Amino acid sequence: MLQFQYCKRGVFERYQALEPIGSHNMSIKPNVVLILADDLGFADLGVTGSEIRTPNIDALADNGVLLTSMYNCARCCPTRASLLTGLYPHNAGVGHMGANLGTPEYQGFLRNDTATIAEHLRASGYRTLMSGKWHVAGDFMAREVDSWRVGDVDHPTPRQRGFDRFYGIVDGVTHFFSPHYMLEDDARVDVFPDDFYFTDAITDKAIGMVEESVELEQPFFLYLAHTAPHWPLHAHPEDIARYDGVYDGGWDNVRTARHEQMNSMGLFQTNWDISPRDRDVHPWSSEKNHDWEARKMATYAAMVDRMDQSIGRFIAALKRLEQFDNTLILFLSDNGGCAEFMAEDGWAKFFPDATNDGRKIAMGNRPDVMPGDAQTYQSYDKPWANVSNAPFRLFKHYVHEGGISTPLVAHWPAGIKTKLTVQAASHVVDLLPTILEVTGSSYLNELGGHPIQPTQGESLLPVLQGKVWEREQPIFFEHEGNCAIRQGQFKLVKQFGGAWELYDMEVDRTELNDMGGKNQPLEKALLKQYDAWAIANGVMDWNLALPRLLEAWKIGSAEG
Repeated sequence: MLQFQYCKRGVFERYQALEPIGSHNMSIKPNVVLILADDLGFADLGVTGSEIRTPNIDALADNGVLLTSMYNCARCCPTRASLLTGLYPHNAGVGHMGANLGTPEYQGFLRNDTATIAEHLRASGYRTLMSGKWHVAGDFMAREVDSWRVGDVDHPTPRQRGFDRFYGIVDGVTHFFSPHYMLEDDARVDVFPDDFYFTDAITDKAIGMVEESVELEQPFFLYLAHTAPHWPLHAHPEDIARYDGVYDGGWDNVRTARHEQMNSMGLFQTNWDISPRDRDVHPWSSEKNHDWEARKMATYAAMVDRMDQSIGRFIAALKRLEQFDNTLILFLSDNGGCAEFMAEDGWAKFFPDATNDGRKIAMGNRPDVMPGDAQTYQSYDKPWANVSNAPFRLFKHYVHEGGISTPLVAHWPAGIKTKLTVQAASHVVDLLPTILEVTGSSYLNELGGHPIQPTQGESLLPVLQGKVWEREQPIFFEHEGNCAIRQGQFKLVKQFGGAWELYDMEVDRTELNDMGGKNQPLEKALLKQYDAWAIANGVMDWNLALPRLLEAWKIGSAEG
């Protein structure tokens, strides 16, 4: 069992490991499975125009509801904090990432005045299960993982936030073949089989957890939080081989083909023009390392392909257990495609440079090393992320459409009777109230002696029922000084340090025609709402936050 530190009076009860509650009749209540992909771009699924094979996810969409204007929070852990709590990231305590920047909004882990989906549903008789990536539990920047403080007040585990079972990682990334730190419930996992692969392993564990719940005759909520296709680029050789030659024509051709496929599918209400190739991306014709670049994207595609295969195995298990029809499955991504370049002296310095069995890892994006196996550690970089986010602009980190747009797939045979494609804008804060309404569960007002903030989301159940729906409140975004508000068809957005831009999302969701200065009354009204939200929710000026972040990273690195 973990040793819990800093257990002050009135705090330990909230953060102690939870034991399962008794079994409950599961004959009526639906199960809920929330599947979250990591750094998957809008255009990376077959159902959104991709050449990557995702037949299992596509089948869920083809027999359910596809929301094409679902928004996330532009980055891994802010999205996860928001999704889990039904609050904007700042209200949840993760206004930036895991580093503590000195305010409750930027403490880097879930606040006491929040409750997770698991905590709400557990109180309603559900067995609560999690397999995969946590990443809402403070900073884990030290390379020496034995120095990590896992399970104390500012590094809470899933078991301390309402989950009966947990298998996975507590930080934001892992080596797919050789994880540096994993937990099963409250114990560290030290031994891995020779054929270990993270995507497969978390699926196997999730199936086992569901089997236990069925034996207990207890309805279950499963949070299956993938790390795929987040870097490092690691995949099975046979999966990579499926994409040999597919990307030899380069990123320009693939991006155009995806956009044309989207338009032929009638995916959006308007066939918007594709945004130009990102200004920092050179044409494929001037690329010097064609084979290496094509292999990077083939490996990324293989990671997505394997994730879909694992979802297919999980669906087969639900059917075998006779739970498929009465299970609401939700699938989405935590942000857009990731443009981060894996430099040896950048992110790579925070991770072990050898596998668990002692083999040396060639860290960083080196053209002399083909990615994919356990002794590599690479990312697919900005040119291919620009493909993932087609037809939109920009990437993970940013709050233009490429950074915050994800398809949301909802499938529930017992509750969704008609295939639908929905264009109405929604946000990850809407998932918690949706799940509570679907399961007939109450929203907790108090937990562990702490009053809980009211949810900022709106239930999507009317959407799943085929009713006309439009979000009543605006949607707000802020990450690293990148800001936006979307209200109805209009979006006001800016990059950090830049000017505000105004777009009509119904005619120009690819954000090509800035209407800034052309409708000042609308701009002023939207900006007034954004400023009021930012003040009320403790949004920090990024010029002030950045020095605090750099100091926190410096300290964390020194401790390692």
